[in-house]
Amino acid sequence: MKNSVYILKDRAILYVSGEDSQNFLQNLISNDINKVTDNSSCFASLLTPQGKFLYEFIVVKHKSGFFIDCEKSQSEEIFKQLHLYKIRSKVEILNLSNEFVVASFGYEKYLSINGSKDILGFTFKFREDPIILDPRNKDLGARLIINLEKLYLSLKKLELKDDKIENYYMQSHKLGIVPKNLDKLKNKLFGIECNFEELNGIDFKKGCYVGQENTARIKLKNKLSKRLLPIEIIEGKLLEDEIIYNNDVEIGKVLINEEYPFALIKYLNENFDKNCTFKSENGSFKILVPEWLKV
Repeated sequence: MKNSVYILKDRAILYVSGEDSQNFLQNLISNDINKVTDNSSCFASLLTPQGKFLYEFIVVKHKSGFFIDCEKSQSEEIFKQLHLYKIRSKVEILNLSNEFVVASFGYEKYLSINGSKDILGFTFKFREDPIILDPRNKDLGARLIINLEKLYLSLKKLELKDDKIENYYMQSHKLGIVPKNLDKLKNKLFGIECNFEELNGIDFKKGCYVGQENTARIKLKNKLSKRLLPIEIIEGKLLEDEIIYNNDVEIGKVLINEEYPFALIKYLNENFDKNCTFKSENGSFKILVPEWLKV
């Protein structure tokens, strides 16, 4: 539905500000903070020093600092992690989740709003609040970050009607982009295996950041042999960490087994066939390869 809006109550907003905020984030995140302006936002991640996945988020310029739009279940950990790296940096880190909310609506509706541009990550103001075309994929639509008190008046002015958040989750999963349960991925795969390059979440030209060395090495030496791919359950259910076999050869592992499941797959292995129906201990499923992912 063109006028559907999803109130993403499972998202949180952190705010990083202060005179060192730009350099502070530049030294930590996988993307280039210099891309983030009043008219441009970016998708980025925070990795371990070894390049393993920890957290992902969308970074949006706001006044003298930056909004961090992240999954609520990870927000406290991200907040603590940022404080851990703060040391003597002149930055202030706030959790504004009780004040701000994220609403998502479709790409077609976004294009109909005066001031929008068909550029991933493009950001403009609607009644002083940022609207962002999702920097990962335009089919995820746009996001409005807004003070909770102003939310419903703005939705009314935009002629948007509240819809079930599950429809947003299904669309994201169908696209091959993890909609929730990101904590199940922590430390289990490299950031680059999360398809962050294709989702515009890694900048290979920027300077050092946490996890940069291994990320660059995997890219430059063509050692990316596994990918995070969505699963379509045909019947039964999956178990977390369940090994996936084909022709008695291990080709992957289930990482997220709940209603929007994903697995880490050895996508280059000759035993991986995306047309195959795989059997699990308690059911059967297919592994999907998103159109935007060239494998």
